[in-house]
Amino acid sequence: MNPHGSTLLEGAPARLEARPAVRALPTSKIREIANAGFGKTDLVKFWFGESDAPTPDFIKAAAIEALNADAVFYSHNNGVAPLREALADYLGGLHGKGFSPAQISVTSSGVSALMIATQALVSPGDEVVVITPVWPNVTQIPAILNARVTRFALSPSAEGWKLDLDRLLASVTSKTRLLVLNSPGNPTGWTIEADDQKAILEHCRKLGVWILCDDVYERLTYRPGPSTAPSFLRIAEREDRVISANSFSKAWLMTGWRLGWLVAPPELEEDLGKLIEFNTSCSPVFVQAAGIVALRDGESFVAGLRDGLRAKRDFLTGRLGALKGVVAPPPEGGMYAFFRIEGEDDSVSLARRLMEEARIGLAPGAAFGPEGEGWLRWCFAVSDARLQEGVRGLEAWLSARAG
Repeated sequence: MNPHGSTLLEGAPARLEARPAVRALPTSKIREIANAGFGKTDLVKFWFGESDAPTPDFIKAAAIEALNADAVFYSHNNGVAPLREALADYLGGLHGKGFSPAQISVTSSGVSALMIATQALVSPGDEVVVITPVWPNVTQIPAILNARVTRFALSPSAEGWKLDLDRLLASVTSKTRLLVLNSPGNPTGWTIEADDQKAILEHCRKLGVWILCDDVYERLTYRPGPSTAPSFLRIAEREDRVISANSFSKAWLMTGWRLGWLVAPPELEEDLGKLIEFNTSCSPVFVQAAGIVALRDGESFVAGLRDGLRAKRDFLTGRLGALKGVVAPPPEGGMYAFFRIEGEDDSVSLARRLMEEARIGLAPGAAFGPEGEGWLRWCFAVSDARLQEGVRGLEAWLSARAG
């Protein structure tokens, strides 16, 4: 038996394989369905988490200008100073407090931000508590690092997914290294309450537990009032063990640009920079230039995007909720309807049937963990015509299914 767990026969070559933690990673069930649908031109697709609208022209123009100015060389690991300063100003306006560029590290995407933050905090064997159901990368990143992932399930209801605060606090103990929250959540749209945030922060302060917030959907909130969802950044002190991971992908429609950031205690600035060096070295400078302009000139665009998505959410969940046997809680944030159809408990099989029979492409709930089994995720960040076509397809399929 070799140190990596595979048996070697004398005289036989070793098997070519990755280490066990990597081999154990599940394949993406979203990709499983999407790959089966590639090449089918009559499908109406809602399975991926991105808008079908392109990045706004004013953002693209900034990148083109930067390219023409030869902004194609390496930058500081933590990001160019103008972008870090712009992010500090943006966050200060959003959360009503001061931020320093020393708290901010620019990353090559939001998922890279999550990976780097986890690499900075988690050692093999550490316990990481993750609120689920959730985008699978959030649970698999600590698994890649040989941490022990404890899933903490939200509870579904007709009104939306709910957090049992007392049960969560009991689950986060002195043995926990990291608590990870995605709010507003993918796929559920669950959005944490500000009072719950305060209780969680106080509990983690006492125990010395780190909090990692996946805040990528914070601007896509449909609650009345503030233009952002409740944030730990608003209530945390600089010395608190709180890190926020974010991205330009959703609120500025920049998914393919791969630009994100971390907000962390300034004491971590140098270590995060080292990890960025060993992961990607730095984010492309011309992409960072586009990020500066997105922050500077994009607030009216973000507001319009949010209003448009709210209308699409209301349309989709209204139509789904009117269908017999369909449960479709309206999400409080994000860009997804997470719904289920009575009598359908195998979400992968159901997604395949809907693709073949109704010609609509949806993400199976099992992709987001066992808590999502039986549910389907529908991305509504698409054109009104496409959304209406998809709804008609599901309505016709359900009618035929009922006989």
